[in-house]
Amino acid sequence: MDERAVVTCFLRNRGDVLLLRRSDAVGSYAGLWGGVAGHVATDAGEERTPEAAARAEIREETGIDDAAVTLAEDGEPFTLADDELGIRWQIHPFCFDCVTRTVETDWETDEWAWVAPTEILRRETVPALWTSYDRVRPRVTTVRDDREHGSAWLSVRALEVLRDEAALAVAGRQETDESREADGDDWPALTALAERLLAARPSMAVVANRVNRAMSAASEEATPAAIERAAVEGIERAGTADADAAATAAEALPERVATLSRSGTVRDALEARGPETILVAESRPGREGVGVAEMLSESLSETAVTVTTDAAFPAEVAAGEVDALVVGADRILPDGRVVNKVGTHGAAVAAVAADVPVLVVAATDKVATDDAVDREERDPAAVYDGDAHVSVANPTFDVTPANAVTAVCTERGVLRGEGIESVVDEHRRLAAWRTDE
Repeated sequence: MDERAVVTCFLRNRGDVLLLRRSDAVGSYAGLWGGVAGHVATDAGEERTPEAAARAEIREETGIDDAAVTLAEDGEPFTLADDELGIRWQIHPFCFDCVTRTVETDWETDEWAWVAPTEILRRETVPALWTSYDRVRPRVTTVRDDREHGSAWLSVRALEVLRDEAALAVAGRQETDESREADGDDWPALTALAERLLAARPSMAVVANRVNRAMSAASEEATPAAIERAAVEGIERAGTADADAAATAAEALPERVATLSRSGTVRDALEARGPETILVAESRPGREGVGVAEMLSESLSETAVTVTTDAAFPAEVAAGEVDALVVGADRILPDGRVVNKVGTHGAAVAAVAADVPVLVVAATDKVATDDAVDREERDPAAVYDGDAHVSVANPTFDVTPANAVTAVCTERGVLRGEGIESVVDEHRRLAAWRTDE
């Protein structure tokens, strides 16, 4: 049997993936839906890495450039024997986050659609397409262990976990299905999964609020199908809320701004505003601020972008070269304090001392129902691994006092005191599904 190595790529945008229906001109599986796919080797027989092949196929089959996609997951390869074709496929699955939905397909595709990946379970697809997706789809561990992305991004991944597991319960699992998140496919099993997601990142209110919203919406019917629908709606709502919060902030931004860490909502606000200058803190230990600076320099060609060290950042903010400090939030406490990437507190205090406004950009789902704070301590060895008897503090987050926050820019406009309290009440009602069971 002939053996061939191929890639299957899922482009993901706001929780949907791009599916392509193969044309009659292709050599196999014509008329069936699949992801972006192709051989690892070039047409000339030259070898290349699976990731290089994946990126090349994305360019060729969708017209989407490398700059628009970011590798999210590189799945474990698997083999599939097609006796009719006499081919044993070695399939390398990939998932890429994609910033655009504009697609220009080539001759290999008759039709394309951005759909929830659970549509794979309901369409006529190339063999083992769900298996490929299953190897790159989010899990509870994605939400729990990720230290690179912001809380809004992780909240959407949490909703995807609910959606995918609920869809599997609706469709019925097969013996060939990959690993599962819950030991059962009924309401109690899926609520147990929701509880695990709630416990995955307790510092991130948006994860809890968006999971609670979906479970609250589904609780009256209390079926897997209801959870799937609510999760799909929640993903769409999350994308709209984050975009509207960014638009609110963009209207308030001056020409010279500073920011830190990695917030997709802040980045959208900056790109919409296009200020003259942006100062970015590197945000150790992950140094995600460096990546943000690179992305902003590419997307805002007329903007002067400067990256500086975390230690120098507060002084730079206070030096008179910045007209606003704009940050995201992982959690907004009921009293208006803001939990965000460590370094935010010091920068905000420096900004206030220099009469520089501090703008927090966040959807209202970032508002917590209690004042609990988990600083998410990182590995002490990353700071000190010597033999001296010293303790280490290596927090991921810190807390900025409410009196250092000028405004919270949300999808509902700018919120202060009573507005935040109203959101707290709403979120408490959504969480009641846990006690109503």
